[in-house]
Amino acid sequence: MRIVPFIIFSLITAALIIILNTSLVLPAPLGKLLSPQHGIWQNAEPVNEDFTANLSFPQLAGKVNVYLDERLVPHIFAEQENDAYFVQGYLHAKFRLWQMELQTLSAAGRASEVIGDVALNHDKEFRRLGMVYAAENSLKEVEKDPLIKAECDAYTAGVNAYIEGLTESQLPVEYKLIGYKPEKWSNLKTALFLKYMSYDLASQEDDFEMTNAKNYFSKEDFAILSPAMKDSADPIIPKETVYPKPKVEIIIPPSADSLYFNNSAPITITKQKPDKDNGSNNWAVSGKKTQSGFPILANDPHLGLNLPSLWYEMQISTPDFNVYGVSFPGSPGVIIGFNDSCAFGFTNGGRDVRDYYEIKFKDDSRKEYSFNNQWRKTDFRFEKIKIKGQPDYMDTVAYTVFGPVMFDKNFTGNRTATNKNYAVRWKAHDPSNELKTFYLLDRAKNYSDYQAAIVNLHTPGQNCVFACKNGDIAIRTQGEFPAKWKGQGDFIMPGIDSSYMWQAMIPMDEIPFQHNPERNFVSSANQLPADSTYPYYLGSSYTPYRGITINRRLNTMNIITIKDMKILQTDNYNVFAEMATPIFLKNMKEQELSNEEKKYFEILRTWNFKNDLDSKGATVFYLTWEHFEDTVWNDDFAKAPKVIVRPSESTLLEAVLKDSSFKFLDNINTSQTETLADMVTSSFKKAVIELKEAESKDKLEWAKYKDTKVQHLTKLEPFSRFHLPIGGGTHCINATKSNHGPSWRMIVSLTPKTEAYGVYPGGQSGNPGSKYYDNFIDTWVAGNYYPIWIMKPSEVNDKRIKWKMSFSK
Repeated sequence: MRIVPFIIFSLITAALIIILNTSLVLPAPLGKLLSPQHGIWQNAEPVNEDFTANLSFPQLAGKVNVYLDERLVPHIFAEQENDAYFVQGYLHAKFRLWQMELQTLSAAGRASEVIGDVALNHDKEFRRLGMVYAAENSLKEVEKDPLIKAECDAYTAGVNAYIEGLTESQLPVEYKLIGYKPEKWSNLKTALFLKYMSYDLASQEDDFEMTNAKNYFSKEDFAILSPAMKDSADPIIPKETVYPKPKVEIIIPPSADSLYFNNSAPITITKQKPDKDNGSNNWAVSGKKTQSGFPILANDPHLGLNLPSLWYEMQISTPDFNVYGVSFPGSPGVIIGFNDSCAFGFTNGGRDVRDYYEIKFKDDSRKEYSFNNQWRKTDFRFEKIKIKGQPDYMDTVAYTVFGPVMFDKNFTGNRTATNKNYAVRWKAHDPSNELKTFYLLDRAKNYSDYQAAIVNLHTPGQNCVFACKNGDIAIRTQGEFPAKWKGQGDFIMPGIDSSYMWQAMIPMDEIPFQHNPERNFVSSANQLPADSTYPYYLGSSYTPYRGITINRRLNTMNIITIKDMKILQTDNYNVFAEMATPIFLKNMKEQELSNEEKKYFEILRTWNFKNDLDSKGATVFYLTWEHFEDTVWNDDFAKAPKVIVRPSESTLLEAVLKDSSFKFLDNINTSQTETLADMVTSSFKKAVIELKEAESKDKLEWAKYKDTKVQHLTKLEPFSRFHLPIGGGTHCINATKSNHGPSWRMIVSLTPKTEAYGVYPGGQSGNPGSKYYDNFIDTWVAGNYYPIWIMKPSEVNDKRIKWKMSFSK
């Protein structure tokens, strides 16, 4: 009888061996994960962790001292410039290595190597978009520039110096959870990271959706639903600015206006897209409007709210420059910040620099395609995608004169019909050296230096704000943008000849800009760069409302202080609601409302248009507008192709403000003619159903309903922060949504002794087991800031210094 217990014990032992030493149950062997010496327990950082270190590396030319303050912000003092970048790379890797690797693996289309075939579609799409191809082209440009190449080489060496010294127990917890080890960094990875930012900020397009809409609706209706210019536009460069005659004369094909009107089958391609609200606010006010008599600059980029944060705060000081601000883990230099002379910041330009062309191949081999009445040979790029636990996947991508063929029979974009091929023309594919922008800005001393720096920024296009201690303020809607005719690139274009190709880039001296304007401030908030008198087509995907609020406030403000700028940067006023709510109040059929519905209507009536955290009116308005949009558009789009773009909020709002009998208010599925009052009342009644449910769950207050969170990049709940009590919203200066918002708030007063404040929703450490992982979030939520300490070499004994790291050869 002893054989039975023996067999059971043996089976249990075998099972434990398998569970603890293989990846059959978890991505990493459970035994390793739970190992006291090397497992996840080692990532629990002591509260009093000592970051003091004395390190030697043969790559260094001199000494570098790093002083870590009470917020774990490093102040780097280097005798040699490139040593500073070496140490920056080392620190980025020390505190953010897993984040750096995840972002570059994703950018390169290599996520399947780590997490398996669940990521294969992502990897195929990014390979076919040409992310690596784009990074390689940029790297060639970087390596032509001795200064930027040396900067990148030093940074890469610093990252690798940290990686080479890592023990298994020191691996970030995410590596342990997925059973992966870091690979060496390279300059290509830095280029890939920057292309990932280009994807996030310069990849927003609706070409397939717009083509379907143009094909589905009549020419007249399409013009109503997709106006090129909004009435509410308050452009970055003020209206009535006089622009010179354009240097580029664009030849418009005869079929440009009529193409795709009612003459093609719907396109059913779907693909990944960055958040349409990736944007920002920035402004600079002249000393003529400030209490101190010196300029003040403010910037808050709006991006995904993630842990670890996108940003890493630091100071870099060398004999040639002294700069403070936020950096990208994965890239050298300071991206948004200030130095001893000036400050600089960015908002997203929003221009469409990614277009699609229909390609006609000679046959299924794709070896030749039709172009300008001849068969041109196709170039091929062979993409080997490694898949964890499975054989490699080989994808052969055809490259044309336009760029890679992103969608064909081998990568359908979720289509059922695969008889059409689409190549992508993306400005990010072109050689460029964006790192030079930040390299020069970090050293800029005046407006001329600022100009020389930002002309190197090609993609993504950005609105670059500037202020200097000598009193100068400026903004430039910078980028290398194709000169387009009206509507070019909004739709799929024919790729059989050169007539629809980009014909030229807008000359740099014709890029809209302002320098010391009469109104004594400059600003941008992702609105239209210029009005309709600007000679080149700018597209229509812009958000006007934050810009309206900012300009309205700055126009009336004088004797401005830092405190005023903090209040403005965290302002929750919703100007879109200010414009839209009167429509609801004027047209509501109150006599048809129940007592319960009247209760919510009274909340809306008495609302002050502020999306404050405890506001109930903000929730009532939000849901009412959501249902109003659906009630107006659902009938007209019910039979439309599934891949389609609906009109923007501003299109509907402006249409109804201009015409209370707007044709799309009528429900085409009923015999009667619906009025604006019918639609408003019906929408409100639908909203009340959701409002009652929200109130029953104690979620009627705006912050509870919006439910802002800052999630770990893997969405792991234990590493994330939920239910943050913060107001704001899409159309507020404080543009905080559920998982998106101000990723870094910075205010700089350029007085003789710089006074600056900043905060971001995260922490300096990427280790979820560290108290420095998310310790800034509560300050950010409260709308508060940290005073920024620009450390001087003489302050090495300052009490704010908690640890010192010494680097030498």
